[in-house]
Amino acid sequence: MTDQTVPAPHPSRVGEWFNHSPVKRLEELRKGRPAQTAQMRVGWNGRIGLFITAIVGTMWAAYLFTGIALISLPSALKTGDIIIIISWIAQTFLQLVLLPIIIVGQNIQGAASDKRAADTYKDAEAILEQCVQLQQHLMAQDKILDDVLAHLHQEAAA
Repeated sequence: MTDQTVPAPHPSRVGEWFNHSPVKRLEELRKGRPAQTAQMRVGWNGRIGLFITAIVGTMWAAYLFTGIALISLPSALKTGDIIIIISWIAQTFLQLVLLPIIIVGQNIQGAASDKRAADTYKDAEAILEQCVQLQQHLMAQDKILDDVLAHLHQEAAA
């Protein structure tokens, strides 16, 4: 090469500049999956509540409740009293019909939330895998740099 000597860089190994320490959360991510709505049932009361919600929270229940509410409509209208008609609308029709419709909406929102959580988890897994590959790539580069540094040290010593 040349007659000039190259001073040995300090530190003499790339690994001395950076020490990789794995994050504990990564192992937790690899072991688990995001919680789903269906997994949140707890105990006997939870099962009863879920059973009733599954029955009442359908559009068929909304149709049935509409029919039941309409049975009493003629009686409310016969009175001609605006208070009774409004009371029928608020206390009978709206409460009976809106309850299952709201539950249907909640079920749809819960399913969408579960899907978003699962998709986010898959995204995190993909990013984690990319980071692991990047770490392996950097470790391979560190090895090459260590070899270059060792060679420069040998050249400088010679």
